[in-house]
Amino acid sequence: MSMWQEFKDFIARGNVVDMAVGIIIGGAFGKVVSSFVNDILMPPIGLLLGGVDFSNLAITLKAASGDNPAVLLRYGAFIQTLVDFLIIALAIFVMIKGINALKREEEAKEAEPETPPAPDPEVVLLEEIRDLLKQQR
Repeated sequence: MSMWQEFKDFIARGNVVDMAVGIIIGGAFGKVVSSFVNDILMPPIGLLLGGVDFSNLAITLKAASGDNPAVLLRYGAFIQTLVDFLIIALAIFVMIKGINALKREEEAKEAEPETPPAPDPEVVLLEEIRDLLKQQR
C-alpha cells in the first residue's frame, strides 16, 4: 500500500474528521469565551474593585530606558486568561456530564432484558390441551 493511500485511509476515518471538527469548534468557542470574559465579565468586576482594568495590571520589573521597552509582569492578563480557562473547563465539564448521563441511560436500556408479552389465555389453554394429549400417548 502506498503512503498516499495510507494517508487517504487515515484521513477518511471518522474519528479523525470528528477530531478536526472538534478542534475547529473548540477554537471558535475559546474566542467566544475570551470575548465574554474580556468584554462582559471583567469590566463589572473591575468596577466593583474600584475601576480596575485587569488587562493593564502589571508590575514593572525594569523601567523603559531609551529604545528598550519596560519589562512588565502582566498579572492582569494572566487573571483574565485564568478566568477564560475556568469558564471553558466548566462548560466542557457540563457537556461531558450530560453526554455521560445519556450514555448511562442508553446502557441501562440495553441492559434490561425485554420480557416477552404474556400469551393470550386461548394460547395457554391450547398449550395445556397439547401437553395433556402428549401425556396420554
